[in-house]
Amino acid sequence: MFLAASAATLAGLAFWQWKKPSVLHTVSAATQSKEVTVVLFSDSGQPLKKALIPKVVKSEDEWRKQLSANAFDITRQADTEMAFSGKYWNMHEKGIYRCICCDNALFDSVTKFESGTGWPSFWAPIAAENVTEIRDSAYGMLRTAIACTECDAHLGHVFDDGPEPTHLRYCMNSASLRFVKQT
Repeated sequence: MFLAASAATLAGLAFWQWKKPSVLHTVSAATQSKEVTVVLFSDSGQPLKKALIPKVVKSEDEWRKQLSANAFDITRQADTEMAFSGKYWNMHEKGIYRCICCDNALFDSVTKFESGTGWPSFWAPIAAENVTEIRDSAYGMLRTAIACTECDAHLGHVFDDGPEPTHLRYCMNSASLRFVKQT
């Protein structure tokens, strides 16, 4: 009886560890600096300049006050919204997508494509400096998570099954983005 209970407990712990997200801001030492380099963009998508800016750091309570519960869970706890549930997966308007947490420019609609996955997908970020890749081993898989360079918000993941010219698919959560329509 004891052995069966012990085995069940160990199996439960193993499953809990397997399901537990390991992305929870396990960012590299380079992203822990007080300043980061990003490319600044106008709301029309024009690059303004490369700039060294202060990293946005807030307490969990400050993020909770600023964000919706869903946006907090996704950006600060590395959650994922359900496919076809976000407001941008089927958007085809011209504009740029900014970080919901800090307003950093992340993606341009020019690189958005229909991936059939139910999440907004892009073949490249607006500037490589504006996103950070993080190793993600949650759910028993090895993936590459994408975070905002300016504030470490979890945005989604990148996969190597996208279209030309990069063959990448930046699969993002709508709740981590704010769309600015091009005028």
